[in-house]
Amino acid sequence: LQPPAALPQPAAAAAMASDAAATPAEREGKLLKAAAAELKELSPWSMFMSASTVVQAIMAGLAFASFVTWTIFVAKFIELFIAKRRLRAAVDAVARARTLGEAQSMLSSDQSVMRSFITTAINEVALSPDLDNESGLKERIASSFSEIARSEARRVRFGMGALATIGATAPFIGLFGTVWGIMHSFIGISKLQTTNLAVVAPGIAEALLATAIGLFAAIPAVMIYNHFSRVTKGYLDLVGRAGGTVTRQLSRDLDRMRAGPIRRAAE
Repeated sequence: LQPPAALPQPAAAAAMASDAAATPAEREGKLLKAAAAELKELSPWSMFMSASTVVQAIMAGLAFASFVTWTIFVAKFIELFIAKRRLRAAVDAVARARTLGEAQSMLSSDQSVMRSFITTAINEVALSPDLDNESGLKERIASSFSEIARSEARRVRFGMGALATIGATAPFIGLFGTVWGIMHSFIGISKLQTTNLAVVAPGIAEALLATAIGLFAAIPAVMIYNHFSRVTKGYLDLVGRAGGTVTRQLSRDLDRMRAGPIRRAAE
């Protein structure tokens, strides 16, 4: 009689037995082969998917911050381009008008801040029946113009605070993700009991990806913020020019109003 055939061991038990019987050099060789296979598939997406939950959250937040940066850039570029073009046309129209009333009728469909200047000046004249005190009238109008200019400055600067925040904090947030990822890489080194760079390189690369994304979000944010700071300053200078144009037109209207009774008395 032949002895019964031995039952095959499960694959997992066989692998455990072979690992236990393998020498340290053989175990390190297996780790190197696994690391080489992982390096072949190393890409930003695979590094993101294999990162820890904290690092993944940091990368996703930085990617969203980059999206916000470019959204603000497109929106502010269109907004400031249209606002400057409308205001230049309005300033030229008021400079050609003879009176504020004529300028208001010329800008009946205007959507720039010039219409607010003209409407404020005309309303203040209508609310000031005693025109003998021109200094008080001009002082009130100048105060109203200052409020309009400040309101316009707040409007055109909307969103720039977010750019400044992203530019200032994104590198440090990415650095935090890198520190967290490298800390986990060192924990993996202690578990694998090997310091071979090929084994620990994927984990370190995943950690450094967080810093790369942080810089990718921060550098454009700083550059865009500086660009819009210059553009906004130029636009606000144009707003001040518009207020000065309306003030000069108002002064001419007041001179005509004062000269009218004088001419009638002389006649």
